Amino acid sequence: MQIKLKYGNSYMTAEINDRHVAGVLLPKEQAEVDNPAGLVREALSRPIGTPLLSELAAQKKPDRVVVVVNDATRPTPYDHMLPPLLDEIHSAGIYKEQITLVIATGAHRPNTEEENRRIFSDSIVDNYRLVNHNCDENLFSLGQLSNGSDLLVNAEVAAADLLITTGIIIPHYIAGFSGGRKSILPGVAARPLITANHASMTDPRVDTARWKDNPVHQLMTEAARMAGVDFILNVVTNEKNRIVAVVAGDLEEAWQAGVNISSDLNLVDVKEPVDVVIAGSGGYPKDINLYQAQKPMDNASRVTKDNGTIILVAECSEGYGSPVFTNWMTEARNLQDIFERFDKGFVLGGHKAYAYARVLDKKEVILVSAMSEKDVKNMFMTCCHTLEEALNYAEKKHGPDYRAIIMPQAGLVLPRAGK
Repeated sequence: MQIKLKYGNSYMTAEINDRHVAGVLLPKEQAEVDNPAGLVREALSRPIGTPLLSELAAQKKPDRVVVVVNDATRPTPYDHMLPPLLDEIHSAGIYKEQITLVIATGAHRPNTEEENRRIFSDSIVDNYRLVNHNCDENLFSLGQLSNGSDLLVNAEVAAADLLITTGIIIPHYIAGFSGGRKSILPGVAARPLITANHASMTDPRVDTARWKDNPVHQLMTEAARMAGVDFILNVVTNEKNRIVAVVAGDLEEAWQAGVNISSDLNLVDVKEPVDVVIAGSGGYPKDINLYQAQKPMDNASRVTKDNGTIILVAECSEGYGSPVFTNWMTEARNLQDIFERFDKGFVLGGHKAYAYARVLDKKEVILVSAMSEKDVKNMFMTCCHTLEEALNYAEKKHGPDYRAIIMPQAGLVLPRAGK
């Protein structure tokens, strides 16, 4: 059969003998809607746990409305989401000049204007105020969280009279699921708070698709409640990044409804681990750098045997993607250096190095990317320039009878072995 995986803005293909293929893991089928903006409008007309957004706006009579939106690393279908949302706000008599879109960069780099125009449209950029969050500047304290941390958030968000968050709900390796409360922490929070929350990733209750007793999720929810999130608009998308479901309304109730839908689509049962997993990162912007490619690798590792091989296909046009992450990987002599450094003190960016090291300690990862062989070796990975080269390497390593699972959108599928 032919394998065709998204790679940057194009594709990478290769042939694999059918006898090697143990399965192809994709999100469960869900019919795409012909009118995604109509589905957004329908969700806005039937919010879960809150009055209509237009009614909330009419009641509050806000001077300042803030809509928190995702940054360029999160492929969110805002072309279908924002026009209905903004129409709903305007129907309550709110003017464009009263609305600010705050880009939830977390600790990532800011969006460029070119990215904003591509993601949000020229019309949005030309008519509304857009602000990149900076986790080190323009912050305001909302008081102490239950763990004693100071809840410092973006000052624009703190000053909002009506606060709306937007995003996508998919399984997340720390928060359980993305979306909802994650727009506030880490989305528009201060660096120390983001760092402290991510430091909980070693807690045994912190795992992909686990949220009910997850301390990271619990603190995120507390932060979002303290920030005063009035309304959320979240979507569930398929492997083509097209909307299949929309939830709107209360921070927790609407989000949980979306989590149930995402669980049905994204959790896939697998009988047993295999020798080789071929993991596509999903193309641009999901494979923009190694920092973002960690999640597909992590999902693939769940159905890869110990000492098995993960073939990770990710263009990584921006290389490593984080200065701290880069330093941790390039300065380490071996994986043990990373583990010891992590144990000495959590550093944001270093947590990604630790996440990679956990997988690399038990599995070999072949990276098919645009990165140099030297940079790939710094990641303690094996470098291959094409998918075909990687498959040949895997066959030489595992023999002619190896079995492989193909995950074209590995970041969207959470496999559960032994089910």
